[in-house]
Amino acid sequence: MAETVLTNPGQSPARLEGWRGIAADWASDQRAFKNVSWGKAMMWIFLLSDTFIFSCFLLSYMTARMSTTVPWPNPSEVFALNIAGQHIPLILIAIMTFVLISSSGTMAMAVNFGYRRDRVRTAILMLITAAFGATFVGMQAFEWTKLIMEGVRPWGNPWGAPQFGASFFMITGFHGTHVTIGVIFLIAIARKVFRGDFDVERRGFFTSRKGYYEIVEITGLYWHFVDLVWVFIFAFFYLW
Repeated sequence: MAETVLTNPGQSPARLEGWRGIAADWASDQRAFKNVSWGKAMMWIFLLSDTFIFSCFLLSYMTARMSTTVPWPNPSEVFALNIAGQHIPLILIAIMTFVLISSSGTMAMAVNFGYRRDRVRTAILMLITAAFGATFVGMQAFEWTKLIMEGVRPWGNPWGAPQFGASFFMITGFHGTHVTIGVIFLIAIARKVFRGDFDVERRGFFTSRKGYYEIVEITGLYWHFVDLVWVFIFAFFYLW
């Protein structure tokens, strides 16, 4: 590992290599967050902690599914809908996934227009993203209602392993809560953007700094994370 060396008087010391360099960066706070705002850094730390929680949920689900001696319900049958006399597997889940993935596109465009100071387009795209999210939550509520009426409970279900109900309600409920919080946050920030709060430095939550459109990007980080988590839930819970 290289030691810190001053090549010229008054020049910044050379960066340490390896783990010592990483420790020095984080300890001094001179390079770790030099070009990143605290708001964005704290969002990344929150998302990292949330990643651990969702990972534990999915690992617990996989452990329960692989260790149970009772047959696990077939997702293609459990999550199928009868439409026009046709038994279509996973049709609702496919639509939910399409809606949520599409919302990532509108959110990305909102961030782009936010940094261009285009208030109207930014607000409209954020509201469209919120509408996609609300649609997703509505379809999830329909899915829950359907399964509850069919006898699924956290302690059992009519198709096999009792762990299925607990895993389903825990994982999808926790994710649905994240989506709901994101929808509320999107609407609140879109309202502030449309009114021009970030341009006139109006007092209030997230509007104390003039031109602080970075909050749109921070909101986007959260929303993209929620979408990414759903991809893993879709793959592990509905396709496996």
